[in-house]
Amino acid sequence: MRTLLFAKAVVEGLAGLLLLLFPSQAVSLLVGTPLQGPSGYVLGRIAAAALLALGIACWAARDESKSRAAAGLILALVIYDSIVVVLLLYVRLVAGNFGLILWPAVALHLGLGAWSVLCLGRGHPRPVI
Repeated sequence: MRTLLFAKAVVEGLAGLLLLLFPSQAVSLLVGTPLQGPSGYVLGRIAAAALLALGIACWAARDESKSRAAAGLILALVIYDSIVVVLLLYVRLVAGNFGLILWPAVALHLGLGAWSVLCLGRGHPRPVI
């Protein structure tokens, strides 16, 4: 679980930083169309803040990987990765958009989500729901 939390901290932290600094370009790489208008930039930067916060939470929890709080964080990551995969598939299959890093992002989130599920099933503490 420690390695997973480290990997998620790096992936989500870097994605958040990229989205914060270059919101329109990052979105264009992912879904093939840039952000438009002030509201698009604001929402892009709100998403960046959430990704940075998620990365920081994973970084902070990496040494506490046997705690119930870390297990709760991993469960939240499973939900997050699942939703991201569904949304990215929607963008491609229903909306018809396609960015350069769309399929790598789908594969990355599928892999990280599966890894998270495996970590939850390995006898680690169960999250409190």
